[in-house]
Amino acid sequence: MRNFISQTVAQTPPSGIRKFFDIAATMQDVISLGIGEPDFVTPEPIIQAGIASLQRGETGYTSNSGTVELRTALSHHLRQQYGVTYNPADEIIITVGVSEALYLAMTAILNPGDEVIIPEPCFVAYAPEVSFAGGRPVMVPTYVQDQFQVTAETIAAAITPRTKAIFLGYPNNPTGAVMSRQKMVDIAALAEEHDLLLISDEIYDRLVYGTEHTCVPSLPGMRDRTILLGGFSKAYAMTGWRIGYACANPELLAAMRKVHQYTIMSAPTTAQAAALVALAEGEKHVQRMLQEYDRRRRLIVDGRAMAGLSSQANTSPILAAFRHRWQPSVAPEGTWLALENIRDPGNLGTIIRTADALALSGVILVGQFCDPWGPECVRATMGSIFGIPLVQMSLTAFTALCRIWPGEVAGTHLHASLDFRRTYTAPRLIVMGSEGTGLSEEAAAACSILVRIPMPGKAQSFNVAVATALILY
Repeated sequence: MRNFISQTVAQTPPSGIRKFFDIAATMQDVISLGIGEPDFVTPEPIIQAGIASLQRGETGYTSNSGTVELRTALSHHLRQQYGVTYNPADEIIITVGVSEALYLAMTAILNPGDEVIIPEPCFVAYAPEVSFAGGRPVMVPTYVQDQFQVTAETIAAAITPRTKAIFLGYPNNPTGAVMSRQKMVDIAALAEEHDLLLISDEIYDRLVYGTEHTCVPSLPGMRDRTILLGGFSKAYAMTGWRIGYACANPELLAAMRKVHQYTIMSAPTTAQAAALVALAEGEKHVQRMLQEYDRRRRLIVDGRAMAGLSSQANTSPILAAFRHRWQPSVAPEGTWLALENIRDPGNLGTIIRTADALALSGVILVGQFCDPWGPECVRATMGSIFGIPLVQMSLTAFTALCRIWPGEVAGTHLHASLDFRRTYTAPRLIVMGSEGTGLSEEAAAACSILVRIPMPGKAQSFNVAVATALILY
């Protein structure tokens, strides 16, 4: 039988995040650090709103665009937060999470061969969604010296006659970068000069610390040139409710609604009722969760200081990017991770000492998915469950660490007591992909548990298999 799979789909690697999430779901007593979500339960008033909706018998479809009440409340919320106004009647659509909003935007605007410029590092779904819609993702780099904020100059160099849109995902997953207003203004001017659309994923808009988030359509002249994507998953701890939204001018929104009509019909009715209460009553709960994220942020910042690390400003949230103390440091400003780029392999122990000082290091993840960071890169992740982190690095980095720091690799600097339902005391190592076959005996002997998981192809996401806590059993 001939191959019936489209070349575009066949050439797109599966999401490693979802793969490990599925594995974790089949195992008992597993702490999954795989999916980017809060470790809070949805606030009680929001849960009760969903229950009440069901008890009222609201189990049918809503309007394609979502309930008028939710769209009206969302319009008010955006005007109050950012001073940008959308007409609930024809400029707002409620979607099945921001993921659907992303799909609608790309499908509605792209013709075959159209290019979308996407800064990276970025969320795993951006480039595939462009490809699925027939477009061509054009990835442009961001740099630590720019605090991982993409510059107008970098984008300008990537613009061609086929460019249709610039995609911005800030606050950024996975770097935690928050764009300055001036850099946004510069990019907006570029979009206007070349008559390009801006697509802005602002799902993490509320998770910023010590700085302000700039809502792209609030910039002068950008409201009608921007498709704004947002949702309730992160700020209100509603990931499982699958409720998001998109805002755009009537022409763009009508095209997106057309795709939505034939694909989804309408977002979940129960989730819409819950989201309405989230907007009306959820702010105190958002602030409570932000305070806890800030406490964890301070834990990381203070622990880094104990280990001799520093950053340019004490403005970091949970998601952070930084360098060694004698290299330029990035002031981390948004979401849930920590990235350390260490040029000298002799300094690779620093991030481990940091984790040890915080009594946080329980898992080391080694694999080729770290390649986008470079072989010198090490990442500490603030886990979404109980705030447990792990340490991730390339095989090159781990091998070098074993070589220059053998006593401590096998010793106390790579483990901590993580006492939840049970106590985990031994260092664990999980090796992903074909690189696992090259792990030295010396490196393997450094850990009490070694799990090799084959992984086809090269994973492109920084978040791939953060579910290494599968082996904490």
